[in-house]
Amino acid sequence: MRIIINGQQAFGRAVLQRLLDNGEDVVGVFCGPDQAGIPIDPLKELALEHNLQLFQPRSFRKQEVWDQISALEPDLAVMAYVTLYVPEEALSIPKLGTIQYHPSLLPMHKGPSSINWPIIQGETKTGLSIFWPDNGLDTGPVLLQKEVPIGPDDTLGQVYFEHLFPLGVDAMLEAIELVKQGTAPKIEQDPASGSYEGWCRKEESKIDWHKPAHEVYNLIRGCNPQPGAWTTLKNKEVQIYDSQLGDTSRGKPGTVVAISEDHIEIAAQGGSIRAQRIRVGGGQKIPAQQFVQNESIEVGDPL
Repeated sequence: MRIIINGQQAFGRAVLQRLLDNGEDVVGVFCGPDQAGIPIDPLKELALEHNLQLFQPRSFRKQEVWDQISALEPDLAVMAYVTLYVPEEALSIPKLGTIQYHPSLLPMHKGPSSINWPIIQGETKTGLSIFWPDNGLDTGPVLLQKEVPIGPDDTLGQVYFEHLFPLGVDAMLEAIELVKQGTAPKIEQDPASGSYEGWCRKEESKIDWHKPAHEVYNLIRGCNPQPGAWTTLKNKEVQIYDSQLGDTSRGKPGTVVAISEDHIEIAAQGGSIRAQRIRVGGGQKIPAQQFVQNESIEVGDPL
């Protein structure tokens, strides 16, 4: 098959590398436009290394981009981590259509931060879907799915890099093989079921210490490493990354109740958070002990 790949970053590169390793006929690569001060996209870098035709449109809603796709005469388009909206006019150009990776078990957690939200909401499993995109937001028919457990202490980084990333690359190659064989299913999603959440950004990642401790802990896990759950201390923004759920119930929520060599313990409703790695004001992530020394933290300080 003549394949085009549309994606970005490490995941897009990993999918392209597997396609090349398998001897697939990759006739074009689409990735996001360059940004000043940002290193070259890993997908673009690999495409250049192999002298592949490279396109970096700022929008897929233009006839000129559809013409570029048509000129490649693709059989299949593979979308591997795409953040730009791609309309059906572009999706339908390849003879066999377009398939896309999404890191959730559709129809659950449609939307751009689909790895964060299951962790934040305290769920015990998530997964990935390879689906046939349409004009909706992650609403097209499902081709295949893989489940992934979420451990009680798993972070966003662990769920993605240890599970959803490698399993997603394998699933994409499995889906391509099914398309080749003509056996790829199209299982319609129930429009009345599932969920959709928007971006998990700064506003959504602010810690409310008056919430139950396990909810605070889930927020910290689900925002580690991005966007980083945050609070304030002495008029400074403080992001908490590595942490543990404690069982200390003393102290007013948001108060530092204990300091040890490897963590500071902060009271929440019905429990506590043992913060181990912290960032202050956009600086470097540092161990709790260094944070205590730098900021002169004492038991009783309020966040």
